[in-house]
Amino acid sequence: MSLFPPNNVSGRASYIDRRKEIIVNKQYLQELFDVTGKVALISGATGGFGKAASKALAAAGAKVMMTGRTAAKLEPVAKEVAAQGGQAAFLAGDPSVHTDVTQIVKGTVKAFGGIDILITAAGVNKPGFIQEQSDDEWQMIMDANLKGTYLFCKEVGKVMIEQRRGGKVILLGSVRGDLGLSRYTGYCPSKGAVHLLAKTLACEWGPHKINVNCIAPAVFRTELTQWIYDDPVVHKTFLSRIPIGRLGEPEDFIGSVIFLSSKASDWMTGSIVHVDGGYAAG
Repeated sequence: MSLFPPNNVSGRASYIDRRKEIIVNKQYLQELFDVTGKVALISGATGGFGKAASKALAAAGAKVMMTGRTAAKLEPVAKEVAAQGGQAAFLAGDPSVHTDVTQIVKGTVKAFGGIDILITAAGVNKPGFIQEQSDDEWQMIMDANLKGTYLFCKEVGKVMIEQRRGGKVILLGSVRGDLGLSRYTGYCPSKGAVHLLAKTLACEWGPHKINVNCIAPAVFRTELTQWIYDDPVVHKTFLSRIPIGRLGEPEDFIGSVIFLSSKASDWMTGSIVHVDGGYAAG
């Protein structure tokens, strides 16, 4: 049996008639990007990306559960979100410890009744030549960047599959998941694995209508990267690779976060989205 309509006008018309007609207007577009009432769990919520994602989703009407290692750092962010009219709570725990992740996921479901969006933004980096880097240091990077992502996907995936209403999963990768860099012998492999995890889960969870995508940034401003912005020589070196002509700010991710969290990305999964000013293009 052919998958294509007959090569005649009536056949093509019949094929087209079976499609649901969509009226594209302002209301339709607003609904396409609407996340009102959705429950979002965000790891690494005190970092540059995680904090921006938390604020953006809360401002857009989602219920946000923020998580990180330290409650003292999470509480001010939650209060800031609430002061801007958003709904947010927080739970502290180590993303690389399975029991902590399990409790965070259970706590999110108890607080908000389910989980619709997962964003894994926790991670670290400690550059070092492979011949000088200790096994423990390498393992620490892999645990923070890869194991934590894996554990949150594992536990949240169980919830989303049981809910039977689909879901949106956004992993934080890096241009360094595609491109090597000297002294990044822990970081680059960890982010490369995150990219492939996104593709693997996209295949595995597609039948459950769970979309899994990955945002891969270049250098953007965080506490860990502020030194790059402050050092004119280093700043110029990094800037020379970016066609748009500036390094990133946390706010640069808001659009991609809302898009990948909403119905607008329903037919997109397994993608590595480079939000990098063009770094990976050349």
